[in-house]
Amino acid sequence: MKKLFAVGSAAALVLLAGCSSNDTGTSASSASASAASTTLNVSAAASLKKTFTTIAGDFEKAHPGVKVSLSFAGSSTLVNQIKQGSPADVFASADEKNMTKLGDKALDPKIFATNTLVIVTAPGNPKGIHTIADLNKAGVTTVVCQVAQPCGAATATVEKNTGITINAKSQEESVTAVLTKVTSGQADAGLVYVTDAKGAGDKVATVVDPAFAAVVNKYPIAVVRGAANEGVGKEFVDAVLSASGQQVLQAAGFGKP
Repeated sequence: MKKLFAVGSAAALVLLAGCSSNDTGTSASSASASAASTTLNVSAAASLKKTFTTIAGDFEKAHPGVKVSLSFAGSSTLVNQIKQGSPADVFASADEKNMTKLGDKALDPKIFATNTLVIVTAPGNPKGIHTIADLNKAGVTTVVCQVAQPCGAATATVEKNTGITINAKSQEESVTAVLTKVTSGQADAGLVYVTDAKGAGDKVATVVDPAFAAVVNKYPIAVVRGAANEGVGKEFVDAVLSASGQQVLQAAGFGKP
């Protein structure tokens, strides 16, 4: 009997040890899987594509297990998507107006950059465009942003300040779309941000009208209230505002906050 009891006890200990090992392993595995599957959803203005892609890459290197999923579009479009339930932990707008539209869902918005408009044309500026008024010359096809988008609102303000209404062939949903129309030859000129023109390099010629200096777009960023990853989102906001994040933005032509 004593021998049987000893064998039974030993088996029970082995079973308990196995369960303990199993539980610990499962817990550790779950924690690891959770860390590895953390996806931070960042919705950002189209003009931020190049800089935020760089900042996101640096952020992932500094935060093992975190994947930054970037979504770029016109700020107004992104606000509507977020309001309709599109997953977003962080929102970066090209103007304060669209951040305000997000209401109390935007947690403590902070300005992280500024930008101004320029005119872009085909390389060499073949249509001889030198001012905003030249955009209405005969034979010049011009495209601008929709007024609901920050680039379009800025354009409207420039028009009001100068008293010149641009006879645009089309109004696009994002500044990227405007730039594409010009670089693809579908338009002779377009109004985009300084950063977009700089990013296009020798694909475009840039024309600066003095009226642009008076219209400065301020870019705010905020964590979205109730987001699945608010904590990591705050860290991403800090990364954008950090010295290294600001260096990336300013190298691309963005002004200081």
